[in-house]
Amino acid sequence: MMIAGLALGLFGIAGTAIVAITFGNTKDLILLKEREDLLKTLNVLVPPSLYNNELVTDTLLVRSEALLGTSTPVTVYRARMDGVPVAAVMTPSAPDGYSGEIRLLVAINYDGTVMGARVVSHKETPGLGDKIEIRRSTWINSFAGHSLYTTDSREWAVKRDGGVFDQFTGATITPRAIVKAVYKCLQYFIINRDGLFNPRVATILEDTVDNESE
Repeated sequence: MMIAGLALGLFGIAGTAIVAITFGNTKDLILLKEREDLLKTLNVLVPPSLYNNELVTDTLLVRSEALLGTSTPVTVYRARMDGVPVAAVMTPSAPDGYSGEIRLLVAINYDGTVMGARVVSHKETPGLGDKIEIRRSTWINSFAGHSLYTTDSREWAVKRDGGVFDQFTGATITPRAIVKAVYKCLQYFIINRDGLFNPRVATILEDTVDNESE
């Protein structure tokens, strides 16, 4: 029994070592793949021809629970052409989805126009709420071209609520939450645009805008 126990112990130690070595060898590859996937999505929203900086590293953290949908810091990816601001890709959340938080990417041109949006993660009902995914439906593309200047605040809603954005049959809560999140993200961008593109700023945590949104 002692010999068997010792053998099992050695096997356990060896197994743990193999797992640790494998993880160590693949960790960098996983991070590289995640970076490549992120850049691919960012480039769909902001075409590479429009910027020449390192989009995935030219970032900062901001925070506004009222306008960005979460109390945790939100990453902003900043696109520039020869140092001139072009666009920002923000990562807000829609906290009031049907099945919980919906995390987004929202690309906004420097002039305040939405360039595009994508859903990063969600727990919405398959076959109904998951039409927010680009692989399921083109609905998420309907935000492109809208801004606070061209689309009245009352129009930033689904058609059932008097707005201009479609809802899904049997699933109004999900698109309603995303429309609201994109609208508030635009508000945050317009309020903080100059600060977001300040090249000397690495990290800013904005709490002051919460009161301005009420």
